[in-house]
Amino acid sequence: MDPHDYLALWCAGGVAVALVGYGRSLAGTTRAGRTVRTAGRVERVREPRHGGSRKDGIPVVITFRDPSTGEEFTVTNDRGHGESITVAWVGRELGVHYPRGRPHAYRLTNGPHGEDADDRGRTVPHCAVLLVYAGLVAVAAVEWGWPWALIATCGPLAVLLAGRLPANLRAVRRRRTETTAMVTARARVVAVLKDTDTDGEGTTFTTWTPVLAFTTREGTEVIAHCPSAIPDRADSHGRYLTVHHAPTDPARFTTDPAAEHRSHTWDTALHLLALFLTAAGAAAGTALL
Repeated sequence: MDPHDYLALWCAGGVAVALVGYGRSLAGTTRAGRTVRTAGRVERVREPRHGGSRKDGIPVVITFRDPSTGEEFTVTNDRGHGESITVAWVGRELGVHYPRGRPHAYRLTNGPHGEDADDRGRTVPHCAVLLVYAGLVAVAAVEWGWPWALIATCGPLAVLLAGRLPANLRAVRRRRTETTAMVTARARVVAVLKDTDTDGEGTTFTTWTPVLAFTTREGTEVIAHCPSAIPDRADSHGRYLTVHHAPTDPARFTTDPAAEHRSHTWDTALHLLALFLTAAGAAAGTALL
């Protein structure tokens, strides 16, 4: 078989996987399509054990109702039941999903819906489409030369980035406005969690995660993993800090609003840099024709 045959098989296989995947998604027969998604309410919250692992999350008791039967379940977030809960307060809604008819096989997410709520099993066919496109780019490189491959790779990416730029700018402006409107609260580090891991080269490193407890102006008592960098995290147990949180959503908080503003600027800068590089690559390919 010559390279053309291998490329043809590559593209044919990708098209087949994509068609099957999209067909199953539309028919609702994928794992995501068979999943029941509902919201659970936090009924009780406990402070994590000082020196424990962040992988266990914040201990909570959650109540949810099966939409099909109306039966109510009260469960905990023991390890192995989905995402690690990083922010909790009594009354907060968390996402619960489980196979249809098996509510005891529940998994939790750090929000009402979870990151994969709208996926519906289309991740695999999306990847197959990308692989087919990569195969077509390879065909362009073999048949017509690398300038065409450069145009085929960078051109669509530049168009995609340019199309998403207005939405990105609106999102950054919205996050900046929300950060500016944050209110302050006094927080205390009630625990420091310790996790020891080993990288691929056998080097051992330790991650320290402070756990904050603070009360909003409305009287909501919040316990949360601290996402911001604070000095001497390992010895921060018992320390008092000032947190800034969104008035309507205590899960959106920071101990360093200036860093939040810098991250917003970097988001826009990186998007513009990627747009410039892809547009330059497409222009370079056009010039080399």
